[in-house]
Amino acid sequence: MVREYVERREDGYYLIGSRVSLESILYEFLRGESPEGIVQAFPSLSLEQVFGAILFYLADRAAVDKYLRQGEARFDDLARASREANPLLYAKLEAAKNATPPRR
Repeated sequence: MVREYVERREDGYYLIGSRVSLESILYEFLRGESPEGIVQAFPSLSLEQVFGAILFYLADRAAVDKYLRQGEARFDDLARASREANPLLYAKLEAAKNATPPRR
């Protein structure tokens, strides 16, 4: 019996029956997190769903990597537009960041 774990929705890929995006799972996986660790981070998912998402990625890695890069580019564009639209806010945030002593 073949099961599907990932579906395309209008704005991206998600695990079927959840609001968890494929990217959320894959970025954890690509950082070296184990499937069991990913389930701990996303307790609404089963281990089977996480393995299904990883299998979806591995089955068509080139296409999914391209999709991830496109998402990163969209994020970068939005971040740049936000900085340009709100320079005073970002200047205050940067000043606050520089004034805060580093955590130990």
